[in-house]
Amino acid sequence: MSMFCYQCQETARNAGCTKRGVCGKDETTANLQDVLVFNLKGLACLARRKREAGDSTAAEGLLIMRGLFATITNANFDPDRFKGLIREAVSAKKLLVGKYGSAADLNAYELWEGESEREMAAAFEEASVLAEEDEDKRSLKEFIVYGLKGLAAYGDHAAVLGYEDEELYGELVDVLAGTTEDLSMDELLGLLMRAAGACVKTMELLDRANTSTYGHPEMTRVDIGTRNRPGILVSGHDLRDLAELLEQTLGSGVDIYTHSEMLPAHYYPAFKKYEHFVGNYGGSWWQQNKEFASFQGPILMTTNCITPVQEAYRDRIYTTGMAGYPGIPHIPDRKNGGPKDFSALIENAKSCEPPQQIETGQIVGGFAHHQVEQLADRIVEAVSSGQIKKFVVMGGCDGRMKSREYFTEMARRLPKDTVILTAGCAKYRYNKLDLGDIGGIPRVLDAGQCNDSYSIAVTALKLKEVFGLHDLGDLPVEFDVAWYEQKAVCVLLALLALGFKRVRIGPTLPAFVSENVKQVLVDKFGLLATTTVDRDLEAIVGK
Repeated sequence: MSMFCYQCQETARNAGCTKRGVCGKDETTANLQDVLVFNLKGLACLARRKREAGDSTAAEGLLIMRGLFATITNANFDPDRFKGLIREAVSAKKLLVGKYGSAADLNAYELWEGESEREMAAAFEEASVLAEEDEDKRSLKEFIVYGLKGLAAYGDHAAVLGYEDEELYGELVDVLAGTTEDLSMDELLGLLMRAAGACVKTMELLDRANTSTYGHPEMTRVDIGTRNRPGILVSGHDLRDLAELLEQTLGSGVDIYTHSEMLPAHYYPAFKKYEHFVGNYGGSWWQQNKEFASFQGPILMTTNCITPVQEAYRDRIYTTGMAGYPGIPHIPDRKNGGPKDFSALIENAKSCEPPQQIETGQIVGGFAHHQVEQLADRIVEAVSSGQIKKFVVMGGCDGRMKSREYFTEMARRLPKDTVILTAGCAKYRYNKLDLGDIGGIPRVLDAGQCNDSYSIAVTALKLKEVFGLHDLGDLPVEFDVAWYEQKAVCVLLALLALGFKRVRIGPTLPAFVSENVKQVLVDKFGLLATTTVDRDLEAIVGK
């Protein structure tokens, strides 16, 4: 095989991509990602020694975060960017070797011009996921690494807003370094749960960063139609990029629309002052081929969720942050504390036609934990009176597979005394359905982006407190969540760390989870797989 990757839900045959990723990445990019992760692990080992010596590892921790973030599914397809990140990791290791290690600790593969194909192939082989021969140990190690990749995405978002945590960097360093050791299965399970605890801490940090900077999300109706001015479509997850773009487009005659995971930006008070911040366009990430074409204006990909770029919009799509695509203009990082420069994007927009309208109406959202707390009395009354019998958490990721229609059908068939709690792009499977409300409380409560799954967990813990329950298992809350990539792995680990059990995930269980590890998760946490709507509906609500 020329590559091996099984980190996402759509991996080939639910076993692994071996020639080209289903996501679209080629073998060179896939192998460079492996080499980057290999070098980041080596950096973590040296940084752990630095940490043990009592020195700060914040610089190394942030570099590891950004590197891991770049390797998550649909984030970066640009091999040159990965070569640059590998160079950064190698340079960082070299700086630490003299004081904290030896030359043998470098494990550096400088895969550049002039090296033989044989040398590159040997490097790729050693850095491959398959270098760990024990299937179960490999499973746990990759589970840990993928959780850390999700953590890295959330941690980088927080860092962009100025929220960093020295201890969190230390945990990231320690856990990633631990994956290089010959640990027993029990020790690896312990390391997995340590990663899970770090996932909780990171999601709490990002929640604090977002709400402290932009205010607490509040119930909001978001238009999904279009106006008659040129527009810029912002996709991904980075709120600071959006904030800076909104400032730079004031008075320009250009409107700003959100796409996919950027929809929840409309819920934050700080963004509501911009009259040219006009609505959300389209649905989840995998529909961008047709939606980016019909939008007609520039598209800014702020983070992951980019798919192979089509000719219909190649001349008007830009990346920034850890996102990247070969041949596509990249907006550079900020310098000296200043904002990014979006002038090229804005000038492009002025020459474009207004977006084609593809739908009309509104989406209601903004039900993060602070807003739900404001509704607590009404919710408690609705539960006490029997108007609300069950909360079903249906957050997570969307994807292309036809089997994901399961989540749409589940939402349609849940009884009218059931409230859906959601976050992430999975909501696009049902957030435009007319599911009604219960006493003025919408039956779909959208907390926000995938990282706001933390907000749903906080809401559930608050309900436990309000109802005076001693065990989370006594809550009228069921989990029926969709997963796709590594941020969803981080969310799952966070839920397990917080004590939630019987989490049902689909449409398939992760390919990287071996049968033995799967059994451990079933025994320890009651992890479940989605089956059919009929069977799962019976299990969830008894109907």
